[in-house]
Amino acid sequence: MRALRALVGCATSCVVLEELRKRGIAAWQCDILPADAPANRHIQNDIRNVLPWGWDLLMIGNPPCTRLWNSGVRWLSVPPAGRSREEMWSELDEGADLFSECLNAPIPHVAVENSVVHRHARERIRNWAKPQIVQPWCFGDPAFKATGLHLRNLPELVPTNKLTPQ
Repeated sequence: MRALRALVGCATSCVVLEELRKRGIAAWQCDILPADAPANRHIQNDIRNVLPWGWDLLMIGNPPCTRLWNSGVRWLSVPPAGRSREEMWSELDEGADLFSECLNAPIPHVAVENSVVHRHARERIRNWAKPQIVQPWCFGDPAFKATGLHLRNLPELVPTNKLTPQ
């Protein structure tokens, strides 16, 4: 019997890849950048080229959120020095397209992680739906960083080792 195939998208660290492989899943990861360490299961490519390759279990995606998240929305109206509004909006459109491709991947189970996105990004992401918002402190990490989990055919995370925010 062939092992089920999973893809970890927009990742270079191999951490999630190795955890899936320990569980007997035929996992690969893909990013336009090389892996952080030598890995024979890293595909250096645009994730959009790899999504249709017949992944039959799962895709976990971490697409870049530079222009999508709330803290970056200010650059759309007042760009940083040396950048134009047109460049910022173009990067937003490009980021929303990449996020959309991951979210709508032709794979049975999908988890796409991203920071909390602003309304301009939500308007551009195809089939956007309100994500589950989690905090690291709900899972024993004292950090504060609201993270959106867009899950398709997967259960929501249940907090474990919940800390009291200080």
